[in-house]
Amino acid sequence: MSQTEIEIATQPDCWRQAVALARTPDGPASASLPRPGERVAVVGCGTSWFIAQAYAALRESGGHGETDAFPASEMPAGRTYDRVVALTRSGTTTEVLELLRRLRGHTPTTAVTAVPRSPVAELADAVVPLGFADETSVVQTRFASTELVLLRAHLGEDLGHLPQQGHSALDEPLPAGVLEAEQFTFLGQGWAYGIAQEAALKMREAACAWTEAYPVMEYRHGPISVTGPGRVAWWFGDPAALPPGLADDIARTGGQLVALGRDPLSDLVVVHRLAAALASARGLDPDNPRHLTRSVILA
Repeated sequence: MSQTEIEIATQPDCWRQAVALARTPDGPASASLPRPGERVAVVGCGTSWFIAQAYAALRESGGHGETDAFPASEMPAGRTYDRVVALTRSGTTTEVLELLRRLRGHTPTTAVTAVPRSPVAELADAVVPLGFADETSVVQTRFASTELVLLRAHLGEDLGHLPQQGHSALDEPLPAGVLEAEQFTFLGQGWAYGIAQEAALKMREAACAWTEAYPVMEYRHGPISVTGPGRVAWWFGDPAALPPGLADDIARTGGQLVALGRDPLSDLVVVHRLAAALASARGLDPDNPRHLTRSVILA
């Protein structure tokens, strides 16, 4: 097994630890993550930006307060927030550090990181450490999913079912036909759109696959034109919640619809497995994808 595959397989256990951490009354999550009613911005780069999108959608739709998500390099200047949450596995990403320097002294900041003794700890007002979910692979899997579990549990979600779903996602065969597909379009709605974006990124990073991601209602506004025989449209959500007629529209293209119906994070684990399997089939190393490093540190 590659190191990436080992890390993929440990996700359910990491999720249990994240839920326990979120429930610890005096722990760093309870003390440092946003309180109900706060106006919050969540920032990150790459995978962390997509997790930020998912968390922002969950927090705001759950009535916890207005929540925006930005790439760290694109957060607008001049907006007022009660707290900015920075998601960064390594704690060394240049754009995140530059933003925290800009905010220091006038906007409270919290960093969620796998490496608490990193430059981000010197700049953020508070740190929520997730060292148990750290990774050696370049491609993020367990850290990203674990930080979202932590954030969801902090919002009060009951996630007791999630580790078992994660194990099912690890144990079941991959959907028929996906290893032979030449193209994938990932679809989500609400917070699951961030998961769709992250799924597409994982496939590009690990397997150099041709992937796209869209909010499900945008799919018929052009992107469906790429779907056809040998191509997959992958829905993160309950199959019964697909927009009316969309399954028939996909069938008419000759494409394959995948709709597994678990929690989108559990279904993301299946995509992780698929990305690693495709990389192996194509003679690629998922632990060290081309042109990428564990953290982007700019000169």
